[in-house]
Amino acid sequence: MALRPQDLLVSLKLAITPALPRPLYPALASALQLSPSEVHGAVRRATEAGLLDQEQKPNLASLMEFIVHGVKYVWAPKRGRMTRGIPTAHGAPPLIGELGTTSDPVPVWPEPSGTVRGESFEPLYRSVPRIIATDQSLYEVLCLLDAIRAGRARERSLAEQHLRRILGA
Repeated sequence: MALRPQDLLVSLKLAITPALPRPLYPALASALQLSPSEVHGAVRRATEAGLLDQEQKPNLASLMEFIVHGVKYVWAPKRGRMTRGIPTAHGAPPLIGELGTTSDPVPVWPEPSGTVRGESFEPLYRSVPRIIATDQSLYEVLCLLDAIRAGRARERSLAEQHLRRILGA
């Protein structure tokens, strides 16, 4: 069993919105623009990996341990050329402004409707730029995740602090 990016996406969504209606799979599929079968597989794999418990609730300690110590090795982001997109990592809330200003371009998820020009930064999963338009909490969590995936030590440390606060871990 190998974890896939959507497994972490589903686990994070469950961690920030614990009151999802039952049945769980259609609600998650709709919120994350995945098929119910993709969600089912993601929940199964995340449960086998210990990110979720048998009742499909996030195991926050394991989730944080994986995010802080493993995700940057498993899903290192691909960076690319300058493009229009949606800011992420240190260029987006809640980290924006906390690290001071630099002349470096901000990382962005490529998206034609994006409002910022920056360095192309591959999102955790392909549907991320579309789903965050209606979910500010998930947007912030994924930006923090990106800061951990590709940031320098200070960015990773601040992102971890914010994630622990948001997830209650």
